[in-house]
Amino acid sequence: MSDRPIKTKVLITVMTYPHPSRGYQELVCTAGITEADEWVRLYPIDYRYRPRNQQFRKYQWVEIDLLPHGDKNDRRKESRKPLLDSLQVLGEPLSTKNGWRKRREVIDRMPTYTVKQLRELHETERTSLGIVRPTRVLDLKIEPSEPEWKPEWQNLFDQLALFGPVQKPLRKIPYKFSYVFECEDSHKPHNAMIEDWELGVLWLNEVARLGDEEQAALSVKRKFFDEICSARRDTLFFMGTVFPYNTWVVLGVFWPPKLEQSQPDFIQGSLF
Repeated sequence: MSDRPIKTKVLITVMTYPHPSRGYQELVCTAGITEADEWVRLYPIDYRYRPRNQQFRKYQWVEIDLLPHGDKNDRRKESRKPLLDSLQVLGEPLSTKNGWRKRREVIDRMPTYTVKQLRELHETERTSLGIVRPTRVLDLKIEPSEPEWKPEWQNLFDQLALFGPVQKPLRKIPYKFSYVFECEDSHKPHNAMIEDWELGVLWLNEVARLGDEEQAALSVKRKFFDEICSARRDTLFFMGTVFPYNTWVVLGVFWPPKLEQSQPDFIQGSLF
């Protein structure tokens, strides 16, 4: 593989909740599908600190120069280093009209796997991104997490506030959310943490609406478990590994109405 950058068109499908970064203030793990129907991971991207015309949304095509490797220690085959000055956003996000037809035209071309199959592909081919079709979603588990960023990150925020550029607030989500689900070859349920930015933003919005963090977490559970994973939806999980631990997590959810449904679908609003 050449070390020269390659101009690539990518449909953004995955954006994780931001996390602090010493070199970039904060980073968002971003992934998508190329015109050649291949997964790529774009990292690092300081999304909220990019110019407005570079702040893409999910299911929006972008064009960007990519180096064929990310971190020198990250050997996952989909990882690419984006040259952010080259980033161009192309058109509007793909519509959810007509049963999410435009989005399905891309997603339905991609293979789906079980968690077991993805783990095997990781061992043999260094695969670290893929789509899982759960046969049954059993629960969305909520567990308490640290309510504040660890001291080293809080110290970084304090330093940036004094000496760096304007620091945008980044609230720590004080819960861990995980899907409990089965695949067709499951011997026992899988438990996968959710890193999706949409979940984090939904929780923040619900805190603002309800005024209570715990009630907001329960409201998120009702939305993600009872609606996004309902029997009316053809739910797929975008899954990926967390470097360097190689733990599989849910990075995003694709939840169009099942094709046999004839009733109109509502439009999924932008959460950020």
